[in-house]
Parts: sequence; C-alpha cells; structure tokens
Amino acid sequence: MSLENPSPASPRYVGRLAPSPTGYLHLGHARTFWFAAERARAAGGVLLMRNDDLDRARCRPEFVGAMLEDLRWLGFSWREPVYSQSGRIPVYREALERLHEAGLIYPCDRSRRDVAGAVGAPHEGGAQDDEPVFPREWRPPPDAKLPALPPRDEPITTNWRFRVPDDGEVVFIDNALGRQSAVAGRDLGDFIVWRRDDMPSYQLACAVDDAALGVTEVVRGADLVRSTFRQILLMRALGANAPQYFHCPLMADESGRRLAKRHDALALRTLRERGVSPEALLRQFHADAKAD
Repeated sequence: MSLENPSPASPRYVGRLAPSPTGYLHLGHARTFWFAAERARAAGGVLLMRNDDLDRARCRPEFVGAMLEDLRWLGFSWREPVYSQSGRIPVYREALERLHEAGLIYPCDRSRRDVAGAVGAPHEGGAQDDEPVFPREWRPPPDAKLPALPPRDEPITTNWRFRVPDDGEVVFIDNALGRQSAVAGRDLGDFIVWRRDDMPSYQLACAVDDAALGVTEVVRGADLVRSTFRQILLMRALGANAPQYFHCPLMADESGRRLAKRHDALALRTLRERGVSPEALLRQFHADAKAD
C-alpha cells in the first residue's frame, strides 16, 4: 500500500486527526493516525486536530488530555488550534436548517432497534456496527408537509433523518481501496442527522467539519467506508465539495477481532508503561504498510 504521492484536491494538502475521547487510544488508532501523518508529510501539507467529543454519555475530559499526550508521545504534530466538536454545535445547527429549508430531512420516531428489527440480518458486506438500511415505506411522502424545526433556544427532542436520493449511485475513488460505490435505498437508507438528545449525528458533524475546515483528504479506517457515502451525500446537499479519501486497513487482535477500546492491553498508555518506545511502534507501522 503506497503512502506516497497523494493528489489533493487543492494546492495545499490538509489532513486531519479526529480521535474520540471515549477511552484511551489503542494501537489501531495510532496506526490509522500514522497513515494520516505520513500522507500529510508526503504531500508537504498540514494536519488538523479535531476532538470528536459529541458523545455526552462516554466522552470524558481526562480522555481528551490523554489522547493528545499519547499522540505527541508518538511524535505527531498538528496545526493549532484543536477543534472540539462540542464547541461547534451552532455550525451544525445551521447546516441542519439549510437541509430543512431544502426539504431534505424529516422527523422520525423510529429507533435503531425498530429499523434493525424490520431489516432483519445486517446488510451483506456491511460493517458489523453499521447503521441498518431504513425501510423506504417508513419515510413520509415527498409532498408531505414538513414540520418546522424548534427555535434554537428550544431542544430538538426527535430524530431527524436525511432523505437519500431514490436508487441514486454514490461513487468515489478511494486512494487506498480504489473505486467504491453504493446505491441509495439498497446499500444505505435514510440516516439520522440530528438526534433526539439535541445533538448532531456523527455523519452531519463530520461532513460539515471536513468541508468547513478545508480538509482535502480524509484518512481513516476501512470500517468507515459506508459512512463516507452518507457524508458525500450531505456535502452535495450543502453545496460543498467532498475531499479525497484514504481508508486504511484495520488492526486485529490475536483472535482476528478488530481492535477496540476494550483492548486495554494494547492501549498506548499500557504500552508506554511497559517501556515500549514510540520508535518501535512507528517502525512496525511502516513495516506493516509495506507488507500491505
């Protein structure tokens, strides 16, 4: 897998690191961020740091400090300031209002459990934790009267979904995986852009930030390919150009399971305490990339 010669969409390459402070970073996170750093270095560009802290239930301040410390220990650097998504809620709300004005969203009381029960088994080939395809028969008719959004000083207490184009194909060329395509309604359905707890979804916040911050290439794990289709649809709806994408392979544990934050033994904090050097980890990442 080549890390060289990225071809950014603008003369200046802008990448980003986007950890979520819901636990300590592990080896898999570090390798993904290493790919991002190497892509930026090879292009003579810069990296931004985004703190994806919209999960009120799981994000904790101590994890924010830990992730920044761990990434600096590995030798990563980025252009200040650090952008925290929790401080950008008005930006996401403005995007939601634009989607509402265009008639591209609608309120929905169906839960994820409802959707999963209606769909049955997950879509073949989809990520295990990917959002199930929303049944078309549950969406309101295109000519149905659209309820108003609450005023900004009142909370949103229902989910709002983005209406995907019927049977529209979404295609992008991934700089690691090649051509990727999905058909709306078959591979992905109407998805949540604002949650009933009055918070933007990952899809909306990520799409808005990548466009607004001028990111030219998004480097992240291969488990997020399906999210990329949704974010491209949102960027198109908001009149923004999508960046390029590089979805790198995921790391697995000894049993073949994808690494997650439950793997405490492979947390960067644990590895540091055991005396593992950052140089040893970086050498291993480079060797793994060459093998891929």
